[in-house]
Amino acid sequence: MARTISIGAQGFEDLRTNGYFYVDKTGFVRDWWRSGDVVTLICRPRRFGKTLNLDTVRCFLSTELAGRGGELFGGLEVWADPGMRELQGTVPVVSLSFARVKGTTYAETLAGLRRVIRVAVEAHGYLRESDALTDGDRAFLDRVSDDMPAEVAVDAINQLCAMLRRHHGTAPVVLLDEYDAPMEVAWTRGYWDEASAFMRQLMNATFKTNPAMGRGLITGVTRVSRESIFSDLNNLVVVTTSIPLYQECFGFTQAEVDAALDEYGLADRRDDVRRWYDGFVFDGHAHIYNPWSLTQFLQFGEFRAYWANTSGNGLVSEVVRRGDRRLKADFEVLLSGGEVEKVIDEQVVFSELATVPNAVWALLLAAGYVTSPGSVPKFVETTPRPLRLTNKEVRLAFDRMVQGWFDEAASDYGEFADALLAGDAEAMGDYLSEVALACASSFDSATRPSERSEPERFYHGLVLGLLVSLRGRYSVESNRESGYGRYDVALVPTDGAQGADPAVVIEFKVFDPCREETLADTVARARAQIEERAYAAGLAVRGIAPERIRTYGIAFRGKEVLVG
Repeated sequence: MARTISIGAQGFEDLRTNGYFYVDKTGFVRDWWRSGDVVTLICRPRRFGKTLNLDTVRCFLSTELAGRGGELFGGLEVWADPGMRELQGTVPVVSLSFARVKGTTYAETLAGLRRVIRVAVEAHGYLRESDALTDGDRAFLDRVSDDMPAEVAVDAINQLCAMLRRHHGTAPVVLLDEYDAPMEVAWTRGYWDEASAFMRQLMNATFKTNPAMGRGLITGVTRVSRESIFSDLNNLVVVTTSIPLYQECFGFTQAEVDAALDEYGLADRRDDVRRWYDGFVFDGHAHIYNPWSLTQFLQFGEFRAYWANTSGNGLVSEVVRRGDRRLKADFEVLLSGGEVEKVIDEQVVFSELATVPNAVWALLLAAGYVTSPGSVPKFVETTPRPLRLTNKEVRLAFDRMVQGWFDEAASDYGEFADALLAGDAEAMGDYLSEVALACASSFDSATRPSERSEPERFYHGLVLGLLVSLRGRYSVESNRESGYGRYDVALVPTDGAQGADPAVVIEFKVFDPCREETLADTVARARAQIEERAYAAGLAVRGIAPERIRTYGIAFRGKEVLVG
């Protein structure tokens, strides 16, 4: 009989005592402990078992669960090791999670961090009665509260470790889950400098200048070391997806997925499961699956974008939306099923996301939205790596992100596509004017053709929207050679030369006051360019009759748009 799947259960003790579905990852406890590393940062995408693995470490080591090793770990990998069995329940553990600290302002985030620290300290409230504590220790504990000064919050875990070591006679382990959750929100909300300054002090006090701590284990999605959060931690081992450590400890392997599909009578759907949820590669180890999506599928038996629908897409959506024309052009390739080659520096630098093109790709790779098939090149920071969207689920996630950009301006982006295919230039212009007004910060419009931004972010965002709304019916191409130049956008119907759908060529132009008096003149110049450079020639070569080819000029002047 298949085990019950408890969706959302992240507590190891709960899973084991209730006999819920669980894939044995306890070998991680053994491997990490025996590594001897003082502080370890493990970077993996969201919903990849980081929280559960940290809780597994807590349950195994914590003095609070002494004597329950056989009950909780019997039959699991770590319990097969006699040396590890002796360790169970002998180490005090301090646990923190920043996963829910996502304030809209720095004040809210600082308040959230204070609460997390206060709860972690209060979990060891028994220390107040310990003979090992001094009056000064108890006075410090009295200062730990939801409104404690920032300097007390910074030093709280450091002081707690010292008290635990004196009380237990054993150096404690500090576990910090999702350390970078507040940092992602700080970047998107505009208070990065204040948040990073506080985090730098907290990390230094907790994991560096903390002689009472025995080991530290940190998890997150991104590696943010060059932003100085970890600048003082020379005792830190960073394990990204390209490092040959713990490759199979986070996420489900193919063998584990196959066994689960057999258990739940879904073995006949293995190929579809692979297309939807496979694709993650950790240091050359292919066929790693997202655990969240896989367990959801096991319970419901339906293919959906489970992982993509969870929280945490905000940063990625914002970064891609703000991206320049090159980034959006790359996403046209990815959403069409292609690959791009990029040099990856795995240290995500938030301050560079808007200015350094390849910084975005490090974030997307770390977050699991793109994958690099094959082995990681030896000179990883200077060697281009092929990147593609990880799987079908991720592609659907980006489809929804793109639709969301346009939903801010109009309820149905499909109306624009319908107007375009119907030849209704006026309706197209009305829609684009709404988008230009609502999304100017996302797809920059330009008032002069000499401005470097031009309207290119706008129209590449528009192309992404067309890719999403017309997928299957059209092949959407941009900046391709045809005739005597390169057209901006072409829609090629997939029903072929004998089909009924029209083909479309679009040329974008910025109003030039030195050459034109009105936007209508700019539209005329765009349409003339289509004719003079024979942009429709490539469509004719594919057998599409001239009467099926529609051409449009789209002109921009600031936030004004005219289509003709």
